Amino acid sequence: MNQAGNLAYDVFVNDPPPQAGFLPNGEPKRFSPMASTLIYGREDAVLTDPGMTEDQARVLGDWVAGKDRNVTDIFITHGHGDHFFAAGLLAERFGARVVATAGTIAQMQGSVAARPVLWDKLYTGLIPPSPVTAVTVPGDRFTLEGHDLVMVDVGHADADDNSVLHVPDLGLVVAGDVIYNGVHMYLAQSAVGGFGPWREAIDRLGRTRIRVDLARAHLLYGEWLRRVNRRADARGQLRTAHEMLDAMGLAAFAERARRELAATGETVRKRTVETTTTILTAQEAYIARLARDGRTNAEIGAQLFLSVRTVEWHLRKIFIKLGISSRRELRTALDDLGPDRPAA
Repeated sequence: MNQAGNLAYDVFVNDPPPQAGFLPNGEPKRFSPMASTLIYGREDAVLTDPGMTEDQARVLGDWVAGKDRNVTDIFITHGHGDHFFAAGLLAERFGARVVATAGTIAQMQGSVAARPVLWDKLYTGLIPPSPVTAVTVPGDRFTLEGHDLVMVDVGHADADDNSVLHVPDLGLVVAGDVIYNGVHMYLAQSAVGGFGPWREAIDRLGRTRIRVDLARAHLLYGEWLRRVNRRADARGQLRTAHEMLDAMGLAAFAERARRELAATGETVRKRTVETTTTILTAQEAYIARLARDGRTNAEIGAQLFLSVRTVEWHLRKIFIKLGISSRRELRTALDDLGPDRPAA
C-alpha cells in the first residue's frame, strides 16, 4: 500500500490464463500477468484494468472486497480485451460505473468485434459476456472523495488510443501498457509504423508533471532497446533517464541507468558515497532510520515533536529521493548513508 493523507493505492497482479502449446524451452504458454490498481479513500475506491476472464474477475473481486470500500468507478486504460473483458462482472458485483476516454471506448468496441476470431479461440469458455458499457466523463476528469483523477490520452503505445490515469494527490500515474514492467512487450501493432509514436506517448507523461514516472519510462524503454541490440537508440533514452534521475536525487534508479549506459559502451561518472550521503538532509536521514527500525509515524512524530502529517510528508520526500516505494526497501537504500546522525 502507498498512501498520502486519506488517499492510498494498492496493486493486485492476477495470474495469467494458460494457452495451448509450449514455449521452445518446454514451458507451457501463458498470457501476460494482469496488474489492476485500486485507488481508495476512507469509504470509496476506483479500480483500473480489471482483466478478462471469469476467474480473474472472481479473484480480483474478492481482493477488492477485502478492502471494504465502495467501488464507484472502473477505469480502462486502453482497448485490448485482456484489460476490460471482465469489467462487466465487476461493475455488476460492486455497482460501479465503467469509464474510459472516447478513443479507448472505440478500441474496446473493436476488441469485442474481434472476440470470435481471436480471444474466444485462445480462451474458449473463459471470457464472460463483454458488452462495452464504458462512458466518457466531462473533461476526462472525475473525483474520488474530493481528489481529482485525470484521464490522459497519450496516443499509440502497444495499441492505438492508449490512456493513463493521473492521480496528482498521490503522485501516481496508472500507465496501463504505455509502460511495461518485467514482462515482454507486445510489439505487433507497433512493428509496421515504427516505435516513434510509442516514444511520443512516453514523452506525454511529462505533461502530467510526474517527472519520476517519466524518468523511469525513459529508463525502461532504454533497457529494452539495449536488450534488443539497438544500442545507439538506447543511449539517448538512458542518458535522458540518468540525467533526470540524478538531478532528482533518485540514487538507486540513477545508478541503474548508469550501469545500463555502461553496457552500451558509454562511460558515466559513478555517484560517490560522499555524494550519496548528501541526498537526505540530517532530519530526513534520522526519520528514515526510525522508519527502517519499525517505528510508526506517530512514534516518530512524538520523538521529534512533529505531527503525523508532517512525518508522512517527510517520508514521501525520502522515498522519492531514494527511488523506493515502501518501508521494506529502506534498509537496503540506507546502507550507503553511513552511521546514524542526530536530526539537525
